[in-house]
Amino acid sequence: MNWHCKEVDEILQSLNSSEQGLTTEEARERLISCGPNTIKQVKKRTILQMVFDQFKDFMILVLIAAAVVSGIIGEPKDTIAILVIVILNAVIGFVQEYRAEKAIEALKKIAAQVATVIRDGESSSIPASDIVPGDMILLGAGNITPADMRLIKVAHFKIDESSLTGESVPVEKHTNPLQDDMMPLGDRKNMAYKGTIVTYGRANGVVVSTGMNTEFGKIATMLQEQVEVRTPLQKRLAKFGKKLAIAVLAICALVFGIGLIRGEPPLLMFLTAISLAVAAIPEALPAVVTISLAIGAKKMVKQNALIRKLPAVETLGSVTYICSDKTGTLTQNKMEVQEIHISGKTIKPENISTQQRSISKLFMAMALNNDATRQKDGEYLGDPTEIALYTIAEENRYKKEDLLKNYPRVAEIPFDSQRKCMTTFHKTPEKGYISFTKGAIETLIEKSANELNINGKSEIDKEKIHRMSESMAQRGLRILAFAMRNWENLPEDMNTENTETALTFLGFVGMIDPPRKEVTKAVALCKSAGINPVMITGDHPITAKAIAKELNIIDNDEEVLTGRDIGKLSIKELEKKVEDIRVYARVAPEQKLKIVKALQNQEQFVAMTGDGVNDAPALKSADIGIAMGITGTDVSKEASDMILLDDNFATIVRAVKEGRRIFDNIRKFIKYTMTSNAGEIWTIFLAPFLGLPIPLLPIHILWINLVTDGLPGLALTAEPEEKGIMKRPPRHPKESIFAHHLGLDIIWVGLLMGGVSIFSQAWAIKTGHTSWQTIVFTVLCLSQMGNVLALRSEKESFFSLGLFSNIPLVGAIFLTFVLQMAIIYIPFLNSIFKTQPLTLNELIICLLLSSVVFCGVETAKWIRRRQKK
Repeated sequence: MNWHCKEVDEILQSLNSSEQGLTTEEARERLISCGPNTIKQVKKRTILQMVFDQFKDFMILVLIAAAVVSGIIGEPKDTIAILVIVILNAVIGFVQEYRAEKAIEALKKIAAQVATVIRDGESSSIPASDIVPGDMILLGAGNITPADMRLIKVAHFKIDESSLTGESVPVEKHTNPLQDDMMPLGDRKNMAYKGTIVTYGRANGVVVSTGMNTEFGKIATMLQEQVEVRTPLQKRLAKFGKKLAIAVLAICALVFGIGLIRGEPPLLMFLTAISLAVAAIPEALPAVVTISLAIGAKKMVKQNALIRKLPAVETLGSVTYICSDKTGTLTQNKMEVQEIHISGKTIKPENISTQQRSISKLFMAMALNNDATRQKDGEYLGDPTEIALYTIAEENRYKKEDLLKNYPRVAEIPFDSQRKCMTTFHKTPEKGYISFTKGAIETLIEKSANELNINGKSEIDKEKIHRMSESMAQRGLRILAFAMRNWENLPEDMNTENTETALTFLGFVGMIDPPRKEVTKAVALCKSAGINPVMITGDHPITAKAIAKELNIIDNDEEVLTGRDIGKLSIKELEKKVEDIRVYARVAPEQKLKIVKALQNQEQFVAMTGDGVNDAPALKSADIGIAMGITGTDVSKEASDMILLDDNFATIVRAVKEGRRIFDNIRKFIKYTMTSNAGEIWTIFLAPFLGLPIPLLPIHILWINLVTDGLPGLALTAEPEEKGIMKRPPRHPKESIFAHHLGLDIIWVGLLMGGVSIFSQAWAIKTGHTSWQTIVFTVLCLSQMGNVLALRSEKESFFSLGLFSNIPLVGAIFLTFVLQMAIIYIPFLNSIFKTQPLTLNELIICLLLSSVVFCGVETAKWIRRRQKK
């Protein structure tokens, strides 16, 4: 029902209640029929189910199979290494999912624990879970609203609804019925919603919804219904794993069959085929991905981005839309006076001359008609609007505390939404009194008899003031006007009709929550990177558009879509417009979810920011949910993938850059390890066709796979970002992991590596070198070192990067070289690895042959650079 549209008497009649509340017996019956006022939880997965789910991924199943095969053929070290990788991944995945399950629990914690209710005509405190529809609730400052309520009595009553609507300023409430059935939650000023916090005054309200039927409960339902989205990397690796497994089985069967045809011993060919299968599968890939993401996450924390779910680190690199809240993320989350209108002129605060009498009185009004205070630690306490006025007055040497010594407050008429103004009375040093009134400009113009300007009092020019104030409002500024009146004696009758009349108009100010200075640059960087920044706010459309224009999110003529507009559109209609809209205003929680779904249906990849309970479903549904660390609720944090520790939009852009770097490095590792594996496969596969014996033993293949692939591969995770990383468009979420020459490079570089290895084998056998197998083994290992140096960048030359721009890689190559030399020249390792010491000439020939791959890859990059130019 549209409770906000109904009269109080009609509501009480509908709920069969009264201002005396329900009877205890009636409340008991309703509790049985309606159920407790709690947030229900869906059946949760057990810890055991979560653990087993970590082993369902196809790549993990392939690795487990490889571990079993390694154990069967007598390679326990390989088995242990693979199982450690699998278990590490399972532990990390389990921890992420376990933490994500806490979102609904956080919702339950926010709900009020006790409430003051009128039953049988008397007030008493009861558990909030026992509240039923029809109950009469008493609310006061500091209370958490225990259920959705229609207010029936209010006294200067304000509620902080930011967790539900995103509105940053406490909302003044009233009891009058409203006319619009489709009115957004933030505009229903005669309602109080479960989970919101009373900041001022007191009220009575009748409960209209409890538990899962409240707006809070509806959000919990949406949150439970959202299925977490798999990241692009997870999807790509799953596809990669399946294709790889099929290819490996086919190649192994072929190698085994050809070996048998040539008359090789069946057992040797079986072991070689199995070793090749294990070698072809990049066992280190899950570990490298996990370590890359973990290192990236650690780096991001230093940049104020806390990663809750590791895959989110890479996901950032695919983002095509960043849907951001306005307040606190794009803006500073504090009101600031930007323009002052006085004596018929509009001036900037920095151009003020405080010597003028009119400006002096205006600053006195700002400071004295103000309930904001400054604490000992320098922090301000109070309404954001009043803090802005307090600050601007103090900056111009009108400090409230000093003024109160000479102008003590002796009486006040509080603000209310019907009068739209507030008045304070002060004793003056001249033995009289002065009152200052602040409020809506249209109200104060009507209450004023004249205007104070440079030359004293003059006739008020209402038309000009209206015109100037409308100009300010169109620029998104929030306007507040000030007036004063001198009194010989304090009025005995404090009726507003006597006290708020015949005023002298002092002027008005335009305030706004200004944009963060660094966000303009971040928005420009987004656009250069092919990412569309979008503002989604609960604020007024004019304010939203003004901030968006200042940040260059939109141009003058671009459309702003409101919550009311979205409500009229079907999901199909919204999908037609959603890619062109950059600003949404007065948006409800379910509409944020609708926007995310519409963009995802258009194959866009969406990052969504949010801080309130209302944002949680959209955060969970988005490809990457980003919660606010400072202003964010526990619910939004638990539903998110990433938390901004500084609530700053610019931090998201830095995180996107890091996400792109990490994905680039994972691609480099895949290219490196698959090229190495391809080199091994080509070497073993082609040798028999050329009449050569099997060039490598199973122990050689496993050494290459675990040591030569592993150490430099891990070091690639430390590679700095490519030049122009934020000047290229985002990767398409469906783009193959082998895109941009990667698949082609794996084939031809692997073939080159295999060709060089077979050439070294043929040369060594023909020239009578008995250590031919060790030569092939060494050439293949060292070729991979040249390969890893060349593929550090997909475009730039190794020589322009410099050897020492990735110190861990230099260390890994040096260590791999030392280990390779050890198994060649240390006698007891010769028997284990079936190697023979090489002469100096043989070693030099190995080094020269292994440099061919480095030269080949560098030449290919040079040709591509030339073609691009």
